[in-house]
Amino acid sequence: MGGHGASAGVSAISMLPAVRRVDTSEPTGGRIMGPFCRAIRRGLSFIGRNFSDAIDGQCVAPVGFNITFSGMLRLAIGMGLKFPVMETDIDSIFRLREVEFERDAGGTASAKKAFMAYVSEGLGREQDWDHVMAYQRKNGSLFNSPSTTAASAIHSCNDRALDYLVSLTSKLGGPVPAIYPDKVYSQLCMVDTLEKMGISSDFACDIRDILDMTYSCWMQDEEEIMLDMATCAKAFRLLRMNGYDVSSEGMARFAERSSFDDSIHAYLNDIKPLLELYKSSQLHFLEEDLILENISSWSAKLLKQQLSSNKIMKSLIPEVEYALKYPLYSTVDALEHRANIERFNVNVFQRPKSGYCGSGADKEILALAVDKFHYNQSVYQQELRYLESWVAEFGLDELKFARVIPLQSLLSALVPLFPCELSDARIAFSQNCMLTTMVDDFFDGGGSMEEMVNFVALIDEWDNHGEIGFCSNNVEIMFNAIYNTTKRNCAKAALVQNRCVMDHIAKQWQVMVRAMKTEAEWAATKHIPATMEEYMSVGEPSFALGPIVPVSAYLLGEELPEEAVRSPEYGQLLRHASAVGRLLNDVMTYEKEVLTWTPNSVLLQALAARGGGESPTPPSPACAEAARGEVRRAIQASWRDLHRLVFRDDDGGSIVPRACRELFWQTAKVANVFYQEVDGYTPKAMRGMANAVILDPLHLQE
Repeated sequence: MGGHGASAGVSAISMLPAVRRVDTSEPTGGRIMGPFCRAIRRGLSFIGRNFSDAIDGQCVAPVGFNITFSGMLRLAIGMGLKFPVMETDIDSIFRLREVEFERDAGGTASAKKAFMAYVSEGLGREQDWDHVMAYQRKNGSLFNSPSTTAASAIHSCNDRALDYLVSLTSKLGGPVPAIYPDKVYSQLCMVDTLEKMGISSDFACDIRDILDMTYSCWMQDEEEIMLDMATCAKAFRLLRMNGYDVSSEGMARFAERSSFDDSIHAYLNDIKPLLELYKSSQLHFLEEDLILENISSWSAKLLKQQLSSNKIMKSLIPEVEYALKYPLYSTVDALEHRANIERFNVNVFQRPKSGYCGSGADKEILALAVDKFHYNQSVYQQELRYLESWVAEFGLDELKFARVIPLQSLLSALVPLFPCELSDARIAFSQNCMLTTMVDDFFDGGGSMEEMVNFVALIDEWDNHGEIGFCSNNVEIMFNAIYNTTKRNCAKAALVQNRCVMDHIAKQWQVMVRAMKTEAEWAATKHIPATMEEYMSVGEPSFALGPIVPVSAYLLGEELPEEAVRSPEYGQLLRHASAVGRLLNDVMTYEKEVLTWTPNSVLLQALAARGGGESPTPPSPACAEAARGEVRRAIQASWRDLHRLVFRDDDGGSIVPRACRELFWQTAKVANVFYQEVDGYTPKAMRGMANAVILDPLHLQE
């Protein structure tokens, strides 16, 4: 089909069984002819007033308009109707028709055949109706298009087509949509828009109802979803991202590029379905999901070709470039919401056939999104002021070796916890980001070995730290900030969980500082772990998600039982999220760390490839790049495993609540944002992102 759009009446002219002359000059046609003639006169007057739009190449027109409208004009003229326009203007319409027939469109010969079938009501007796009926669906329609189906019923006398039209008119009792059924696609577009604009949480129940209905249609293999590229891809993406168990087998018909090249979308150079396919292809749980891998490969290649050849509509270019540059796990929701709000344009679309242009819904969505973004910013700014006062309270700004940056730490918390109502969880996340970064800087050269030993002993003793004492002012500042901040946050968490969670959090701090101390000892002695297993047993906990995630998870507002955080599932979530972060960090920092012979997964892979050895001779560039490739593959494997655990069906035996699972996914995305290989992490870039989300006002289109 050619696309989706607003409702429209099926043309009365296209449904007339034969050409006959109609005299509209006499109003005395009896009870029937009088109203009929008046309706024709109103129609002719409307066409006359708006004819300039029909020949204006800058106006947004329905798909195939130059063929369908000119065909209707030809039929009307044959009936003796006279249009209140100049003859030269009518000639212009017919010239546009010929241009449409002769233009060099995209796709294959099959794509052009499908397009010509779709606009059959404009071809009449010129059409090969036997060929057109090959596109008939189970419901009797052609392309789910009432107007195309009406034309086929007239010219081919097809009973199933007529049954579809009778059923349609009896259901609706008036004007009919340009596409029917189109409920699934329209509602999925609404869900997608609400998510993109950052207001989906305000419509959670409605969205769940829509996705439940869509899942039912998917499981019944209904044509409304499965035969349409854009609908199928969007349904697959939204269902998987919201925890529904849908198999990629439903996408199998789009596994090869020919599925696009032979379609109307290719003929029209309609990129939106192609972009939807590419986005959906990123949601693969299995290492070898050939269907999604094939879709990802050919759709990405084709999108890049279309970009380089300037064949993509200008308004779509930013979205396509963004999708290609940032995979699913590299996005910052709050930044996406801002960008989508700022470029939101209700008028940039192509309608499938003639129809009414929407309602005020898009304007209401934009207004809601703007209000919510502004309100969220006001909350974030209050939190930033609190974090700045917290830094001053504990004297963290006195630690000259430490990176203590409240603005960027709050950005780190906004990636997984952007809803404004999660303020306590977000503040705790921000505080623990600053505290773990401070400790990392301490073990990475900011402290002496004596201070490190003293600090680890203090963390190990926790409540009994008074028996240990502080060997330096820096150690005292660090420990007091960690201990007292954790006590405050755990007291808040206890009110939510109805139990004490301090022991769990203290244990996470203990595991992390021991791992960091081991890394410091490795660096001091130039020790290289013998295996990746030995390295990751230290590298994963030292990435510091252990102290960061659970405190905020306890503050999300729902119960997180002790058996859940002690379960193998929770351990896997923590391990895969930590592996993603550690390995991403290693890929980005290899060039610096190889010079000091600091243990790094890329270095380990390179040494293993050349036969091992601890000789501090850097691997060759080719060997290092091959090692990076191995580490990147390990990162992708951890992403897949994490995605499978997080977005599984809630009825699939998960003991960890969905909100907690998603927190691990979103936290791993923080690492991907900080350690992007293309742009690299720079304080300036992160500051710009933080300003855009927290401080800078929106810049809306006029």
